[in-house]
Amino acid sequence: MITDPTLVRIGEAVQLGHGGGREAARLAFARIWAEIGGERGDPLHRCTLAHAMADVQDDVRQELLWDQRALAAAGLLTDARVAQAGVPLPVAALYPSLHLNLSECHRKLGDLDRAREHLRQAQATIGALGDDEYGQLIRQGLERIAARLR
Repeated sequence: MITDPTLVRIGEAVQLGHGGGREAARLAFARIWAEIGGERGDPLHRCTLAHAMADVQDDVRQELLWDQRALAAAGLLTDARVAQAGVPLPVAALYPSLHLNLSECHRKLGDLDRAREHLRQAQATIGALGDDEYGQLIRQGLERIAARLR
């Protein structure tokens, strides 16, 4: 169970985006981003927020920028910090989704070499996920993008 109040707020903004309120979600994410100190903030908050902010972008270049921020922040995370926040996954379990999203951005931008590289990285890290609903969702996403990159 997530216990970190900032992650809870990010989750609430995610729900806004899922409910069709993409602009409201972007505004909420922007407020939280400023409050956490942006690029100087806690890597867990930065990674989570950037990963979610990417999903509500209308411009693929902005989506890519936020996905890159999420990946950079993930590189600074520890399993201890993630567990302290109540996140039930190890850091390694974040990478398949992060690379999947980066692969899709590069594909949309026509950079198929980078798209394939991120697809390979996602595939190489997929073992960190369980066979639960989330793991299946990411595996299906990898299958879809692999088919698009053939």
